[in-house]
This record gives sequence, structure tokens and C-alpha cells, in this order.
Amino acid sequence: MRIIVIVAAGLGLAGCSSFSMPEMFKSTPPVVTVQLESLPAGAEARTSTGQSCKTPCSVSVSAENNFTVTFSLPKYQPETVTAQVIRDPANPGATVDPNPVYAELQPAAPAAKGRKAAPKVAPKAKKPKTAPAAEAPADDASSPFPPPPSR
Repeated sequence: MRIIVIVAAGLGLAGCSSFSMPEMFKSTPPVVTVQLESLPAGAEARTSTGQSCKTPCSVSVSAENNFTVTFSLPKYQPETVTAQVIRDPANPGATVDPNPVYAELQPAAPAAKGRKAAPKVAPKAKKPKTAPAAEAPADDASSPFPPPPSR
């Protein structure tokens, strides 16, 4: 009788633990090996899942979601390629399309050396336009100025 009580108490306490039965039966996603290649060779290939290597190389990625691979090499423009994970219900594994993931890197535009931008010059100030002065008749007595001397 004591054994039954002890076993029942042990099972009751085990129910309070953090152990979860559904987590125990979850399967880990399959891992797929992907070949990475570039032209020119020697580019750094970095996947969106975190792996990186110098091409040509291969990496193992989780076949859970689609991912991208970014290829970069000094003096070349970086290129990003999307890889799609394909799961076949009849097959427990998965495949990646494309495999190998390939990128042809384009040379970067050369930077202009020694060229400096022309300094910006402030536009010249325009003289304010004045209305042409109307000539007053010489015999106008209303002018506050004396008449010009005659020659």
C-alpha cells in the first residue's frame, strides 16, 4: 500500500514539472547541403540563416524555410540569390532550388579619384531695377534743388 501511495505522489509531482510531452515528439527539420558557387571564385557567400564560406563551398541549412545567399567580393557589386526549399510529402527529406546556388558578380564602377566637386559659387547679386527718372522741365519752380549752372 505504501508503494502505491509513493508512486501516486511521484506521478502527481511529475505533472508539475516543465517537461512537455508534445515537445518530446517534435521532429527537427531536415538539414540540406547546398553548394555555393560564384564567378569569379573566392567570393564570400553568406546565407540568411547565418552560415558563410568562400566560394566554391557547401553549407548545411535547415530545410524549414526559404533563404537567401548574398555573394560579395571586393571591387565587385554584391549579389543576392533566393533559394527555395521544396518539400515532397512522399519523401521525408527536402530539396533546394537552385542547387548549386550560383552568382556571376559584376565589376563595381571605378571610383573617380582626384576629382573634386566644383565649389558652389553664390550667384551674383543683381542690381535693383530703378525706374527711369522723369526729366523735369528746366523752368519747374517746384523743384527743391537749384537749377544747374549754364555754360
